[in-house]
Amino acid sequence: MKTIALMGCGRILNRHVEAIAANPGLEIALVCDRIEERARAAGEKLGVPHVTDYRQIRGVDLVAVLTPSGLHPRHVSNVAELTDAALIVCEKPLSLTLREAHEVYRRVEKAGKRLLPVYQNRYNPLVAHVKQLIDSGRLGRIHQFVCNVLWNRNDEYFQIDWHGTSEFDGGVLYTQASHYVDMLHYFFGEVESHKGEGGSLRGFEVFDSVSAVLRFRSGAVGTLNATVDVYEKNFATEFTLIAEKGTIRLSGTNLNQIDFWNVEGLEKPDLDFQLDHQYGKGHNTLYRHIAEENWAMFPSKADVLSGIRLMEMLSY
Repeated sequence: MKTIALMGCGRILNRHVEAIAANPGLEIALVCDRIEERARAAGEKLGVPHVTDYRQIRGVDLVAVLTPSGLHPRHVSNVAELTDAALIVCEKPLSLTLREAHEVYRRVEKAGKRLLPVYQNRYNPLVAHVKQLIDSGRLGRIHQFVCNVLWNRNDEYFQIDWHGTSEFDGGVLYTQASHYVDMLHYFFGEVESHKGEGGSLRGFEVFDSVSAVLRFRSGAVGTLNATVDVYEKNFATEFTLIAEKGTIRLSGTNLNQIDFWNVEGLEKPDLDFQLDHQYGKGHNTLYRHIAEENWAMFPSKADVLSGIRLMEMLSY
């Protein structure tokens, strides 16, 4: 049985609680939040102790860092150095700058701990299937892609103290679309060149909209468009892949359905799935890999650094 401390009792907490509960061999032993009232409420709901200082975390196997994005580098590094937990899960993004990301890995590695970044979209069945097709060569040469993350985050969302700030948020590529930046790296490898434009169209300290054209070293070219300015509610998450031997279009809240499938020698797979919330089901799979100690299923250090490099280049 692996014991877990959840650090940060905000918006994403319940998704981690659900995912941990879905996996035998894992249990929540402690919660932590700097706001006493919030930590106590979470602890009482889960029937576990609470603390308000992460330096008090002791006797657990894993700490999941679920704090505001800009605090991730400090919190992950300090958890590695100041607690006895061997494993550290970190919600996206690991950091807002490449320099900080390198520093985090240096400190975690020096402490002898294992860092497990949360990129749950890799465990989406359709994303995993497309990745397998690309790697197997069944699609032949990859020509082009279009990735659109066209979402809504209303004014109330940005009234949360750290949202929309350059210090803690980072903008649409970090806080909303980072999983899709990672997906492009997962599919195509390292970016060779890019051209992009972004804007703070609603007056935030960070970009709420970004459009970019990307060329990967593998030869694939395409566009990434991300915004949180769609009227009233999320409009679309969509990914189209054009290859030598096939065309595929995925869509849905978290790319959970196949809209178009024309692949040489392959029937459309029956892999569409239903969602009951906006985060998808990838966290369940992530924690299953932790329970089974399947570390190879987590993104490599090189992948994480490459993704942050791209987000930083397009966001500042």
